[in-house]
Amino acid sequence: MKKFSVREVVEQAVQTEKLGYDFYSSMSKKFTKESKLKNLFDALAVMEQQHENLFLELRDKEEDHNIENPEEVSAYLRAIVESEFFLGKNKSLPALEHLKSVNDAVHFALGFERETLLYYYGLKDVIGDDEVLSEIINEEKSHIRWLSEFRRKSPL
Repeated sequence: MKKFSVREVVEQAVQTEKLGYDFYSSMSKKFTKESKLKNLFDALAVMEQQHENLFLELRDKEEDHNIENPEEVSAYLRAIVESEFFLGKNKSLPALEHLKSVNDAVHFALGFERETLLYYYGLKDVIGDDEVLSEIINEEKSHIRWLSEFRRKSPL
């Protein structure tokens, strides 16, 4: 049985937050004429930066875990990370040209956040209850709550 590094998981979380920051910053620039949506994406970009800093702090608190079938686990998690939401064309977030409306932008952002949660829940299935991973999951859920609340309050 090999050791599975939760530090590596947290490092992946940091990379995911960087992708999220880039995505939300791009969305903010795309919707500069719609101040409410621009402000939402600016706030989400700031949250991504805060999460990145939190995850960097958490990284050093973790110990390695023993897991069974590390190759299978690695293949599963890689498939999630390499999904269209994370990497897409040219190994970056998909192009934003297909987003033509506020509804499209919020829908895509919710999809991105759900994919992120799927990744972390997959990790939780592998390593079980882990305080750091649970904290990461809770932080990611906050983005979905933000976006859902925005969609509920705003006519799209």
